[in-house]
Amino acid sequence: MDKRKRVLHAFQNKPVDRPPVGFWFHFPPEKAKGKACIDAHLAYYRESGIDFLKVMSDGYFEYPLPDSIKTPADWDTLEPLPASHPYIQEQLERAKKIRKGLGQDVCIFYNVFAPFSSIRFGSSEEFVMQSLEENPQGLCYALGMIARTNALLSQLLIQQAGMDGIYYCVQGGEQNRFSPSDYRNLIGPSDRFVLNHANQFSLYNILHCCGWAGVKNNLEVWQDYPAGVFNWATSIEGMDLREGRQFFGKPVLGGFDNRPSGLLYSGTKESIQTYTQQLIQSTGTSGILLGADCTLPGDIDIQHIRWVVEAAESCAQPSKSIK
Repeated sequence: MDKRKRVLHAFQNKPVDRPPVGFWFHFPPEKAKGKACIDAHLAYYRESGIDFLKVMSDGYFEYPLPDSIKTPADWDTLEPLPASHPYIQEQLERAKKIRKGLGQDVCIFYNVFAPFSSIRFGSSEEFVMQSLEENPQGLCYALGMIARTNALLSQLLIQQAGMDGIYYCVQGGEQNRFSPSDYRNLIGPSDRFVLNHANQFSLYNILHCCGWAGVKNNLEVWQDYPAGVFNWATSIEGMDLREGRQFFGKPVLGGFDNRPSGLLYSGTKESIQTYTQQLIQSTGTSGILLGADCTLPGDIDIQHIRWVVEAAESCAQPSKSIK
């Protein structure tokens, strides 16, 4: 079974010879943008042997907010970015060149942040939370405007740049930040706007329920989001792949702790490959994609990722047994 078919079958909960494998990490600053970034993605895919590629949005975390937004009252003036804006066009160019470099035989997904992340990256955590206290209506309006930008970006990444879908990162669901009802009312609408729009152009979209803060999330706020595959921090949430597949009712991605203390980063070949084989044996192969809780450390030894691919290949079923 070729890589593209393996990934698409996993999304559709169809039989596969083995679970597809995909990991990613942030490239160093000198490879964060331009040709160096494109070359780094292509080289990593070829060296690691992974089944699909997630393109990093390094260099574009900071959403381009206008200088006029200085107080919580100013959010009411925000407008969405046009398609011609460099923030959109430069990311499209990156995605197009990576697709051209890899051809059509591999699934590629591009990282897109939910509006609540974009607005914090473009201003600050403190300013956004202050704004939610002082001008919640204005902040939610601004989230809606950013949602229109991120939705357009998602559409063009799929339509024009040849991405198979987006890897949609939602954040802010930490149990110590919002109650589930407050999250659903304040943040949920902008989350859903982007994902619903992306789904009009591809159903192969991955939802990443980010555990970046190291704090458990209220996962129930994302449980019914209309994504094709769900990814979350198994090591932080205390929910393994089998439990997650039942909880979300969709195919799932993960199984490996992404932190430096995790097995993938610091383990031996034997320990990593034994764990991979046991993970496949315990979860089965349907509706499973092997990956990490989140982005791996940038200095990880690529050979460790190759060991996971080799272990997965050792568990592959003969093609004739897949119906």
